[in-house]
Amino acid sequence: MRIVKQGGHRLFERDLETTRVVTEMLLALEKNGMDAVRTYSERFDGWNPASFELTAYEIRAAIDSLEPQAVADTAWCQANVRAFARAQMATMLPLEVEIRPGVVLGHRHIPVNRVGSYIPGGRYPMFGSAQMSIIPARVAGVKSIIACTPPVKGRGFFPATINAIHSAGAERILVLGGVPAIALMAFGLGDVDAVDLLCGAGNKYVAEAKRQLFGRCGIDLLAGPTEILVIADDSADPALVACDLLGQAEHDPASGVCLICMSEGFASAALAEVQRQLAVLPTRDVASLSWRDNGIVMIAADAAEAVRLSDDYAPEHLELHVREASSFAANLTCYGSLFIGEETTVAYGDKAIGTNHILPTSRAARYTGGLWVGKFLKTCTWQRMTPQASREVGEVTERQCVRENMLAHAITAKVRVQRYK
Repeated sequence: MRIVKQGGHRLFERDLETTRVVTEMLLALEKNGMDAVRTYSERFDGWNPASFELTAYEIRAAIDSLEPQAVADTAWCQANVRAFARAQMATMLPLEVEIRPGVVLGHRHIPVNRVGSYIPGGRYPMFGSAQMSIIPARVAGVKSIIACTPPVKGRGFFPATINAIHSAGAERILVLGGVPAIALMAFGLGDVDAVDLLCGAGNKYVAEAKRQLFGRCGIDLLAGPTEILVIADDSADPALVACDLLGQAEHDPASGVCLICMSEGFASAALAEVQRQLAVLPTRDVASLSWRDNGIVMIAADAAEAVRLSDDYAPEHLELHVREASSFAANLTCYGSLFIGEETTVAYGDKAIGTNHILPTSRAARYTGGLWVGKFLKTCTWQRMTPQASREVGEVTERQCVRENMLAHAITAKVRVQRYK
C-alpha cells in the first residue's frame, strides 16, 4: 500500500467544549421546560412563535405551495423507502421452538410506542431525511411519531420538508431545532409525551445531546460528518470516481473522502479530475475544504489489500468501481451501505432508491449497520413449560443456584420440583 494523499477525519466529532455546552443546556431544559426551549430557540435561531407545532392548516398550506412535480418526486422516493422497509419487516419473524421435551421458547418483535424524529436543516434543507426515520418506524408499527425540524431563517420553515414529514407519516410536526428539539422529545416538555427512541441526523450538538440522553431513551446511532470511500481498479472512469467523491465532499468541510485504487496511473488521473471538477463545482467553497483537509488516496497492491484497507477505514458509504464487484462485495465486512458498480451512487441511496441514509460514521461500521425497520422493534423472549419439564429443569437449576450461594433462587426451583413430583 502507498499513500498518495493523506487526510484527517477519522474520529467522531466530539470535544469537551461541545459536551459542556450540551450538558448545561440539557440541565436547563429539563429544569425550566418550555421557558428554556423558547429562550434557546430565540437565542440560536431567532425563532419564538406562539406555537412551535404546525396546525393542520399550516401543513396543508405548505404542501399546496409546492410544485406538483416536487410533491410527486417525494412520493416516488418515499414509495421506494416504504417498499424496502416492508420487505425488511417481512424477514422479522416470530420464533417458537421446543428445545427439549416440554420446554418451549420463543421471541416476538414488539415496536416501541413513541418515536421522536429529528430532520436536520443546517447548510442544506435535507427533507429527504424525513422518510429515512419516519417510514421505517411507521412500517415497524410504532404507534406515535413526532418530528422536529429547525426553522429556516427568514422563512419559518421549508415547505418541502413539511411535505416530506407529513407524507412519511408523522402525526405531529414542530418547527424547532437543535438541542431544544432533542430535549423536548426526550424529556416530554409542554404537551409532548416523552419518546422511547430518538432518531435522525444532526450537527455535533444534536449528536452530543443524543449521546448524553441515551439510557433516558433509546437512540438510533451517533453520526458524525459524512464519509465516502471508493474502491476503483483501472477499468473505472476517473471522471466518474472524482464526481462521486466530490458529491459527498460538499456536505461539510469535515466530510471524509477516500479513494483506494490499484495503480499510480489511475491515482494520478483521479487526482487531476478532482482538481478539474473542483474548479467549476457550484459548492466548491465547502467541497474544496473537505478534499484538502480530509481527502485520502491510497494505492493497494491487490484486491485483498484493498479490502483490508477499506474495512479498516470502515466508511459510511462504500462504492465499488471494479471489474470483479461481486468478489469484493462478498469479502468486504465494514461499511454502512454498499454501492455495487458505477451504475449506482451515494446520492441514489441518500435520496431515492429506498435504502436508508442514516448510517454509521467514524468507523462505527465495524460494529453496527445503519437505521432500519428492526431498530424500532424490541426482540423480546418468552418461555413456557409442562409440569414434567419444570421438574427436570428445576432439579438442575436448584443445584446451580446453591453452587452460586443464591439460596432464594434455589428455593424457587425446589418448590416446583416438589410440586410437580
